[in-house]
Amino acid sequence: MKIVIINYGAGNIQSIMFAIERLGFKAILSNDPEEIKSADKVIFPGVGEASYAMRMLKQSGLDVLIPTLKQPVFGICLGMQLMCNKSEEGNTEGLGIFDVDVIKFSSKVKVPQMGWNTIYNLKSDLFKGISENEYMYLVHSFYAPICKETIATTDYEVAYSSALENNNFYGTQFHPEKSGDIGEQILGNFLKL
Repeated sequence: MKIVIINYGAGNIQSIMFAIERLGFKAILSNDPEEIKSADKVIFPGVGEASYAMRMLKQSGLDVLIPTLKQPVFGICLGMQLMCNKSEEGNTEGLGIFDVDVIKFSSKVKVPQMGWNTIYNLKSDLFKGISENEYMYLVHSFYAPICKETIATTDYEVAYSSALENNNFYGTQFHPEKSGDIGEQILGNFLKL
């Protein structure tokens, strides 16, 4: 199986590569459109600021490529947020894969939300064999509200989308690669889709 992690200068890529290796697979790091198109599975990571990350995608034409991909694509953290319509962070236009706008937590709560929190209302093969209310690791100041594409929910100030799905596109706000055995199982489920 060919797994490509999109390399666009915004990712905590090493820990994802190690998690995939622990599952018995190897991943290729690439920003080459042909390499990405030929992959069986694509992982779209992201750590950092939305408008900068989107600029990096546009420079390499990946903003046009990603929404056209037909194989399973998994956006993680900022990767998921960039797959939404737009983000309040840097007033950034997104890729429009998930029909929801990313907004900021209010000043009433500590931002970023950093640490472990539970996921519930699990509704996808991504969560096959995963129990309700498992703890996942999160670090974020912006979130996607609940929408028709929500497949997992987390509470922090409000109930929000901790995972989204639209056709072959999946996204998690949490970091499966930093969420222990359960996170690794979610990554493994993605690789089996």
